Amino acid sequence: MLTAELRDRYDVVVIGGGAAGLNGALVLARARRTVLVVDAGRPRNAPADGVHGLLGHDGVPPAELLTRGRDEVRRYGGQVVDGEVARASGDGDGFVVTLADGRTVSAGRLLVTAGLVDELPAVPGLAERWGHEVLHCPYCHGWEVRDRAIVVLGSGPMSVHQARLFRQWSADVTYVSHTVPPDAEEAEQLVARGIRLVDGLVAAVEVRDDRLTGLRLLDGTLVGADAVVVATRMVARAGFLDDLGLRTVEHPAGVGEHLPTDPTGSTNVPGVWAAGNVTDLSAQVGAAAAAGAAAAAQINADLVEAETREAVAVHRALHAVEVGGADA
Repeated sequence: MLTAELRDRYDVVVIGGGAAGLNGALVLARARRTVLVVDAGRPRNAPADGVHGLLGHDGVPPAELLTRGRDEVRRYGGQVVDGEVARASGDGDGFVVTLADGRTVSAGRLLVTAGLVDELPAVPGLAERWGHEVLHCPYCHGWEVRDRAIVVLGSGPMSVHQARLFRQWSADVTYVSHTVPPDAEEAEQLVARGIRLVDGLVAAVEVRDDRLTGLRLLDGTLVGADAVVVATRMVARAGFLDDLGLRTVEHPAGVGEHLPTDPTGSTNVPGVWAAGNVTDLSAQVGAAAAAGAAAAAQINADLVEAETREAVAVHRALHAVEVGGADA
């Protein structure tokens, strides 16, 4: 919002206001740091009906969870604004963050939690049902489609793995090869688990009375389904870091692009940490929130170290003056 009053400088600017960013901001605000969260308002799980597998909050709508998180950050003096970061650059004593509306703020440290974009297979109808009958994560959605007809679309390097996982929730699982046919060993594994194999390219998602009914193959065959599982290509949102020399790289598993960090969340640019889906493409809400909290603790410790070095330098300078005066 253009009317939001911003400080000239913050101890930490958090780029992204999802679970990782808000939990990180909460930890930092409670550590009495000045912290700003800039949130573009595009959470990955926005289409989902509820967040699952999160202790104490199972089933809560994603928007409600984020509203609660914002309120908690603000309770401790943290600031959350709606906006998009256009670029982040170094200023010699930290960083300058420029928003898309032209506003700029300075920060001692950055926590990048901007999440990712799921690139869906180019099959007509998938995007419209995404987050509802078109799914990707069994731990997020498996219970909701238990014992129903599930079709896994061969669309990425994790597709066969997805089929094996979803078999835990239903005995009615079909694997449609599409662009990722299983090899001989994988096919044997699927058949042994009672998973039906269908070879063919998918033309479109079939919908009747606003309800998904299956996948229509190019040869006209309809593979009936109550839910369709896809492997998306996951691409981290990090283009605004180009001026810092930070860029996404291909994930080792071949599932997309992520921003690499060390185990503490630190990137290869001093003063910049990352947490959540921007670096861990498969992190669920709970794991992303935990990573945000852990990175925030590391950032606070780093700030304490810097402040301690500065205090020691001042202390030594004063002591030198006192000693010099006594000798005069």
